[in-house]
Formats: sequence, C-alpha cells, structure tokens
Amino acid sequence: MPTRKNKLFIGAAGVALAAGIAGGGVAIAGAGASGGEDDAPSVTGADADQATTAALTATGGGKANSVERDSEDGAVWEVEVTKADGTTVDVRLDGSYGVVVIEGDSESGDTESGSDDTGDSAGDED
Repeated sequence: MPTRKNKLFIGAAGVALAAGIAGGGVAIAGAGASGGEDDAPSVTGADADQATTAALTATGGGKANSVERDSEDGAVWEVEVTKADGTTVDVRLDGSYGVVVIEGDSESGDTESGSDDTGDSAGDED
C-alpha cells in the first residue's frame, strides 16, 4: 500500500512531467512562428538571378548569400550580400529590380542604412 510520502512523490513527478511536455510543445510551436526574416525561404531561378545581379551591382560586388521575396519598404526582393569589406547588407529591390534601400543586416550587427538608386549608402562620405 502506497504511503503518503510515495503519493506525494508520484504527484510531484506527474506535475513535473506535464510541465516538461507543455514547455516542449510551446518551444516546438514557437520554433518557426517568430515572423522574422529567417522564416522566408530562399528563392532560386531566373528572377532570383536578376535580383542577385541587381543587388551585386548596387553594392559594387560581393557575394550574394540569399535571395528572398520581400514586402518591406515597398520592396519585392531582398538579397543578402556580403560586401568585399566583410560587411553584410540587405538589398531590397522593387519589381523592376531597382534599389529601394540598402540596409545593414540586423542579424550580423552591421548598421549601414538607407541609399539612393546608385547603391551609395546615405551615411557614406567620399
């Protein structure tokens, strides 16, 4: 016959197990629901190639890390580019592959912001 101490232990173990399962479920459910930039899948194909070419032209070269569809700031495309100096920027392009804005990639900690259609950052000095 279970003693009071055993019942208390079994009850506490049950509560701990339920809390662990509930916490794990929340963690799994929240894994892709942040709504952040990382949720967008990379795009490939001829249109993505045109977006990449436009972004690399705007940044003066570098390496395109990813191409995504976008809806921020009136943009249709977002191309993440690592420039020759090692900084990473997000180049947002409109439907005609014109530059909407070039901004520092928030995930990498770069802080470049704004540009005109020449691809020059608003904060750069010559």
